[in-house]
Amino acid sequence: MGTLQIQNINLAFGDLTLLNEVSFTLSSGDHVALAGGNGAGKTTLLKVIKGELKSDSGAITLSRGMRIAYLPQAEIVHANNTLYGEVELVFNRFNPLLKRQGEIERILATLSEDEDHLALSNELSQIQEKLLEGPYYRRRAIIEQILKGLGFTPDDLERPCEEFSGGWQMRIALAKVLVEDAEVMLLDEPTNYLDIDSLLFLRSFIKSYQGIAILVSHDQDFLDETVSVVYELFHGKLTPYRGNYSNYLVQREEELVLLEKRYKEQQREIAKTEQFIERFRYKATKARQVQSRIKQLEKVPIIEIPSHLQRIKFSFPEGPHSPNDVVRVANLAKSYGEHEIFNNFSMLVNKGDRLAITGRNGSGKTTLLRILAQIDLDYEGEVKVGPGIKIGYFAQDSVQYLNLANTVLQEVEGVASTDDFGSLRSLLGAFLFRGDEVDKRVSVLSGGERSRLALAKILLHPANLLILDEPTSHLDINAKNVLLEALQTYKGTLIFVSHDTHFIKNIANRILYLSETKEELFEGDWNYFAWKMGQREEVEEEVNLKAVNNTTFEWQEEKRLKNRYQNLVKEGNRLLEEIELLDQEINRVIDAMALEENYSERGKIVPLLEAKERLERERNHKEEAWFKCHNEVEELKALYGF
Repeated sequence: MGTLQIQNINLAFGDLTLLNEVSFTLSSGDHVALAGGNGAGKTTLLKVIKGELKSDSGAITLSRGMRIAYLPQAEIVHANNTLYGEVELVFNRFNPLLKRQGEIERILATLSEDEDHLALSNELSQIQEKLLEGPYYRRRAIIEQILKGLGFTPDDLERPCEEFSGGWQMRIALAKVLVEDAEVMLLDEPTNYLDIDSLLFLRSFIKSYQGIAILVSHDQDFLDETVSVVYELFHGKLTPYRGNYSNYLVQREEELVLLEKRYKEQQREIAKTEQFIERFRYKATKARQVQSRIKQLEKVPIIEIPSHLQRIKFSFPEGPHSPNDVVRVANLAKSYGEHEIFNNFSMLVNKGDRLAITGRNGSGKTTLLRILAQIDLDYEGEVKVGPGIKIGYFAQDSVQYLNLANTVLQEVEGVASTDDFGSLRSLLGAFLFRGDEVDKRVSVLSGGERSRLALAKILLHPANLLILDEPTSHLDINAKNVLLEALQTYKGTLIFVSHDTHFIKNIANRILYLSETKEELFEGDWNYFAWKMGQREEVEEEVNLKAVNNTTFEWQEEKRLKNRYQNLVKEGNRLLEEIELLDQEINRVIDAMALEENYSERGKIVPLLEAKERLERERNHKEEAWFKCHNEVEELKALYGF
């Protein structure tokens, strides 16, 4: 069992301390999450562990032979290779073994039989055993399985990497990490660009992963299913919480109740002290006491509530009255060129529905939302929005409608139905704009910050139909839960696209699943949807099992040849050992023949000569068998790449 030991790691950038005496030890099979607010140092810690960032002090120790695979959060671009070729680069770690194997084989071809020949033969056998026991000869099956799980098709394998968009580029990077199967996996927001099917695949992969996994994610369900400890980073300090992420939130909630009580008490004491200072600041008789109180204030360690756990609530403005039939879709057809998205699709959305739309990327989810929101009118069939319906629509491109000259606060003031600046600041806090950040110009915001601001603006509009495209994409778990609580009390109708299972599970009462071939409407919540999909998977597994039993001759032949190759390698190694033993026995007989007491007497020398001849015949027979075995091994390697 391998271990990863982090000892007293410290790292600061100027006056900002990100890591302060961070220490923990993980063993094989430990799966943990890093929690903390934006900027708390989660990504920084991953980079330090990987060795991409040097700490100011401390040490990181890995058990011998352990490797670290790291998926960064930042965008990665792969180029100058096919998809399959790019992922296969992971197996370059076997190149030294393959190179040494080739060197030994060339040397053995020129050596006569001596001790060097035997030593090299043994080394060659060890190399071949390592290659056979490891994943090298199974690399194509491994790569194809993981790429399929992450949503790539067989036709994608030979596509140039340059043809894949940013989200798919990150999937390529994730595939390389999973294929590498290192002893330590560091994943920074691995679910960001995954659809529901790929997310479930990744979740299953990590649950069965036997190495050390350290995860940073804003997907609560994903963490609940994959980790058993949560490490919280706050002001550089690392605190462990046993259990999954939901357990961590419960434990933290209990602590926060006490912390908020202490915070309020401390604020009252500070206010009393400041009041005393202001009252007697200019009285000479109280000067010493005033100075004493000032020094006391300076020494008080201010209690802080972690920003990512602060309880913030907001409610939607009341929308107009809604009819029962909110949206009626009849015989919808939509295509992009020859690519058909919808064909004869019909659906009715009723008042109060919480309809989640999910499925693989590229199946038409965003297209359907644009049609329902009456943004895209280029379709066949009928889409009828009920009278009096007022739509609030959030799309990934909603950021283009922001006024870059405004501050964050000014941008929401323009659409808010309230003059209560405190409420607006609370709302912005829920969307991760806290303190002075509300005074930032929109022009200096990052893409994720602009997306959060655009979402906040949509939610401030009085609407009785909300249509939201991936509303949780740029939110942390606390912000998601704030939005979740608000949507649970929302009195209008909600249609949303999401791959966040926790979000869907706690809101949806109907689920529309889109695939490349059909649309399926599940009249129930997430649990009903998961149950129906689980039934289908059982049927598919049964079908796949039958397919395996009736597989093609080519596959059976490949398996037979691979087994043949492995058996030949083992047989060759066994024959070499037996040849070595026979050579030792022959040498002992020759030594005995050289003794005067033996060669001077016919009765002793004749049996020794006969024994030598018998042993040499047996050795020659085994050498012929070894050469035959070796030649077949070489042929299989040349023909099939074993």
